[in-house]
Amino acid sequence: MTTLLERPALSGRFKAPLRNLGGCWTRRALLGGMVCAIGLRSYAATEAGFVESCVGAAEAIHERVARPLEDGAKVFIEDLVSTHQDSRLVLLLGAATRIRMGRGTRLRIDKFLTEAKGEFTFESGPLLLEHEGPPPHDLRLRSPYGIIAVRGTRVFAGPSNGKFGVFVERGVVDFTAGGATVRLEAGLGSDVRRPGEKPSAPSYWKPERAVEALQSVY
Repeated sequence: MTTLLERPALSGRFKAPLRNLGGCWTRRALLGGMVCAIGLRSYAATEAGFVESCVGAAEAIHERVARPLEDGAKVFIEDLVSTHQDSRLVLLLGAATRIRMGRGTRLRIDKFLTEAKGEFTFESGPLLLEHEGPPPHDLRLRSPYGIIAVRGTRVFAGPSNGKFGVFVERGVVDFTAGGATVRLEAGLGSDVRRPGEKPSAPSYWKPERAVEALQSVY
């Protein structure tokens, strides 16, 4: 009986040794090669940080392969991190950047080079970005509603009052949408009703609205 490994597609010096192997050892050799390949792929991924805490179900997708997340799990550059509708997740990137994700949030880690440089694609849901120490100088959140250049140390972005809102508790943020940019300082927020529209003029959020936004990520 001719096995798959004995077919003419395999020729030269590889053909005879594989033909002489028993079925069990052949399968082990193939599985070993697969494990090695997977290990090399994992090793090549660049670590960005880890899950500081996870409540409910969350996952990361890397190269179209999903893996569940739990406390202490590592996250990598190019991971698409998502939470379910009953979940909360806190990521610690590097030593000083913390991202709190509320329910139904999807965030891709595009780049994270140093403690103050990074790019993220923010697809949905609420999040709070916190940075300890000096304000970051090159952190960007790209969303369907606009680009948030983060120079603040505590910034909320996500659904608020039926719109997409950006609110700065500490620091400074430049929010660009619809070809216009507004600068937000501590206590100020801005809204966009739908993708492509310009952001509203900066205004102070009422305490009730700010608290409701922050509670959505805790």
